[in-house]
Amino acid sequence: MPSPTTHPHELMRLPYAEAALAPVISASTIGHHYGKHHKTYVDTLNKLVADTDLAGMSLQDTIAATKGQFDKRKIYNSAGQVWNHDFYWRSLKPGGGGKPPQALMPMIDASFGSAQACTERLASAAGEHFGSGWVWLVQEGSRLVVSHTDNADGPHPPAGHPLLVIDLWEHAYYLDYQEKRAAHVEAVLDKLINWGFAADNLARSG
Repeated sequence: MPSPTTHPHELMRLPYAEAALAPVISASTIGHHYGKHHKTYVDTLNKLVADTDLAGMSLQDTIAATKGQFDKRKIYNSAGQVWNHDFYWRSLKPGGGGKPPQALMPMIDASFGSAQACTERLASAAGEHFGSGWVWLVQEGSRLVVSHTDNADGPHPPAGHPLLVIDLWEHAYYLDYQEKRAAHVEAVLDKLINWGFAADNLARSG
């Protein structure tokens, strides 16, 4: 899980070089996605919370304090996008994919039947999602579920503990895949998804 970030919020450092996820995600896409979109969310959030009672709050506290409040929707959207992107970059790694670590397998088998079935469910949920958003692997009690959320929304405790996420916004893939989002998701699951991050999140949730 990303560490709580206080105001002024900072753009997280990528855990790998911008070119490290190529050819699945190009350095050009990372440069725009991380260096422009993600940075803009951080900068906007800092401007919006400056000199308010939200200044100094962690991202999760800011999200909780603004969720469902129409007059604070810009703050909620910015905070949610910063948190989701912090989590997304850690959900990927060079040389990822493959078989999940053994620590995840009992819950994966109990919830989906197999690691392949889990991966297929993530891919199908991404395909079912309309418009911009995110697809998540989430722990809910003693089971794992796949969910998808719109825009800046995401699953947060106590509703569930996110383990992994894939970004479905067009800026995550369009430079490399144009309209072929399904091909992007398939490649991410096959070659980049960070199952070790999911296992670490599962251990922390307990």
